[in-house]
Formats: sequence, C-alpha cells, structure tokens
Amino acid sequence: MPQITVEYSESLAGAFDRRGFALAFHPAAADLIGSSVPGFKTRFVKLDDAVIGAGDGAEAMVHVGIALLPGRDAALKDRLGELTLATVADHLKPTPDLNTQLTVEIRDLATYHKLAR
Repeated sequence: MPQITVEYSESLAGAFDRRGFALAFHPAAADLIGSSVPGFKTRFVKLDDAVIGAGDGAEAMVHVGIALLPGRDAALKDRLGELTLATVADHLKPTPDLNTQLTVEIRDLATYHKLAR
C-alpha cells in the first residue's frame, strides 16, 4: 500500500535508474514492513526548477517520500529509511561534477481509501 513519491534533480535524469530503483525497492520494502508488492505505487517527479544550497548548479538531490498506513514503530521506519537510501544509492551512477543529497521522509497516512477495479 505504500505511496512513494521520488523527486529528483533534472541533472540526474541520465544517472538515476528510476525503474530499477522501484523494482528493487518494492520487494525489499515489502519484506521489511510486511506489505504486499502489488500494493506499492511509486511515482517519479523530475525537478526542472529547484534551488539547493547557494544555487550554484553543482548541487543535486533525490528525495523519497513514503506514506504508510499507521502502525509501524519508529525502529521499523528507521530501517525502511536506511533501505530506501541504500537502494537509491545503488541505482544512481556517480556524478563527479555534482554534490548529490539523498533524503527520505516516512510518514503515516491520516486516511487512505482505495478502489481496485
């Protein structure tokens, strides 16, 4: 069920294997949090316009937001965060001209409704 949004700097478009990230992350995270792979939904948003730090163009970012149904404890969320960052790093080619920041936010959904057809 996790709703995953991945925002990434346009300058990383050629270096970030987005599909590979999702296909590796979904089963690993499902095992960790006790969810099923078909419920995972990952969306990618390329940031054409973002300012990082002093805005000098040598900075880039990948930020993963994960929204879960409530009930997972802080320790599990910490492990999920570590898994997320490691999986992003595994699917991001080196970019020597960029200082790339990888971040993750894990939050509980207040409400969630789904209709599968």
